[in-house]
Amino acid sequence: MNELYELLSFSFFRNALFASILTSVLAGIVGSYIVARRTVFISGGITHASFGGMGIAYFLGFPPFIGAAVFAVLSAVGIEWSSNKAGLREDSSIAILWSLGMAIGILFVFLTPGYTPNLMGFLFGDILTVQVTDLILLSAIAITCLILVKLFYPLILSVAFDSEFATVSKMPVQTIRYISSVIVAISIVLSIKVMGIILVLSLFTIPAAAANLFAKDLKKMMYISVLFSLIGSISGLFIAYFLDLPSGATIIFTLTFIYMALRIAKLF
Repeated sequence: MNELYELLSFSFFRNALFASILTSVLAGIVGSYIVARRTVFISGGITHASFGGMGIAYFLGFPPFIGAAVFAVLSAVGIEWSSNKAGLREDSSIAILWSLGMAIGILFVFLTPGYTPNLMGFLFGDILTVQVTDLILLSAIAITCLILVKLFYPLILSVAFDSEFATVSKMPVQTIRYISSVIVAISIVLSIKVMGIILVLSLFTIPAAAANLFAKDLKKMMYISVLFSLIGSISGLFIAYFLDLPSGATIIFTLTFIYMALRIAKLF
């Protein structure tokens, strides 16, 4: 117990713990929407495309995550627009943005004069380097998600499960989709520092998939997903610290273990 108190006395670990809680809320809400709409592949495209923005921002001397946010939002809007207006197949536009974003990011990082940064931090994240500014941004987007779900839940539900009915009912389907895509993009980018580009999508998918085993209602699914995400993220963080393991990988492993255990329990 004394060791735990001593651990919590360090500001870097408290920041990491708060980041775990905030990203769990985001993962539960946004991840449930992603899984319900079956747009995990789209989210993966947005995530990997954001690396192009990181590379360009680093090359120009700007904070990498600002570039990532711009690229992610543009990619999200671009995928929606190209699928609905330009007539390009959704999977084709995702594949193009996915590979192009990664290629641009790698090129610009290595073209940057001077010290070449360690790509491992971008790709796999480091929750122990989270700063107060990151927590403020995570809090802002988490609160925004909660408010939007509270105010527009019927619209979100209709668009997620029956977009044709929503269109016939004169609901602003495209507007909801564009706003949702932007929220998903920003949520993912802000979580990259915690989990990295490679692992962040798993954080948004696994808890929602586990919640889907027990709830078919979207709102219940969000609640349960947040709970599973909190358990997995906080447990994974402590396991990673005490066993000296990479935090992101340990959190995903813990979440996957929870999912598999629940999946097996569901069979009996």
